[in-house]
Amino acid sequence: MSIAEFPLQNQIWDWHGLPINYQQAGGSGPALVLIHGFGASVGHWRKNMPALAENHRVFALDLLGFGKSAKPAPGEPLPYDFDTWGAQVADFLHQVVGEPAFLVGNSIGGVVALQAAVMNPEQSKGVILLDCALRQISDRKLRTQPPMRRLGRPLLKKVLRNRALVHWLFAQIARPERIRTVLRTAYGNPEAVTDELIELLLEPAREPGAADVFWAFINNFDGPLPEDLLPQITCPALILWGTADPWEPIVLGRELAHFPAVEAFIPLEGAGHCPQDEIPEVVNGHLQTWVARHAAPAPVCPSVRS
Repeated sequence: MSIAEFPLQNQIWDWHGLPINYQQAGGSGPALVLIHGFGASVGHWRKNMPALAENHRVFALDLLGFGKSAKPAPGEPLPYDFDTWGAQVADFLHQVVGEPAFLVGNSIGGVVALQAAVMNPEQSKGVILLDCALRQISDRKLRTQPPMRRLGRPLLKKVLRNRALVHWLFAQIARPERIRTVLRTAYGNPEAVTDELIELLLEPAREPGAADVFWAFINNFDGPLPEDLLPQITCPALILWGTADPWEPIVLGRELAHFPAVEAFIPLEGAGHCPQDEIPEVVNGHLQTWVARHAAPAPVCPSVRS
C-alpha cells in the first residue's frame, strides 16, 4: 500500500489546555508511539506509518513546541525540556493510546522515549532508539570535549542567552536552501532530501513561537543523558544506528549497547541521522520483527499429569 493510498489525518489532543497534534493509523495489533527528533514532526514518519499500520495501532505525535502542536512562550506554562516531553508522552499513553505501547524515538525523540519509559514503566512495553541523541552539548560531557571547546563554553552560553541574536540566527537557518544543505550533511543518502521533506520541516518553523522554542532548546545544557535513563527502564530496548550519521557517531552510540536493557544494537549501513526517512523499508522490518517477538503471548506449558 502506497503512502497516497493511506492518508494520515491530523488530530488534536488537549494537554494542559494546549493543543497537541498527532496522527493515528491501524486498528489492531500492538501499539506503537513514534516520537520525532529536534525540528521535525509527525511528517517525519510518513514513510513508516502505512507499513506499520498493517499489523499495529500506530501513533505519531508532535512534541510541545514542534510540528502543529502549540508553541507557547518558554515556561508559559511549561519549559521546553525532557521532563516536559517525557510527561507529555506518558500522558498520551494513558489518555489517547489507552494501553501499554512500544516507544520509538529518533534523535532527541529517543531521549524523550526513555524519559517516558522511566516515568511510566507500566505503560511502556519496549523502547526502540533510532540514532538517539547523545547530548554532547550537555555540561556533563564537557570533559570529553576538546580543550578549546571546554574553554569556550562560558562564552557560548552568554551568546546563546541573547534571545534577539538567536532569533536572527533562526531566521537565517529556516530557509529552504539552508535546510537542504544541513539535511544533505545529516543524511547518508542525499537523494532522500526532497522538496517535500524540506517543506515538512519549514512549515512549523514559520509559525509564531517557533524561534523561541529554538532559543529555549539550544540553551538546555543540562537534563538527562541516555546513559542516565537506560539503567532505569524496566522494559527491553533495541537500538538502530546509521553508520554514516555525522551528528551522533556510531562509535559513540555503540557504548549504549552495554546496558542490560539493550537486547541488540543494529548498524544500518550507509544511513545517516534519520534512518526511518532514508531507508524506511529496512527500519520498518526491524521494528516489526522485534515488536512481534515481544508482543507474542508466552507459550502455554502443557500440564503435567501423573
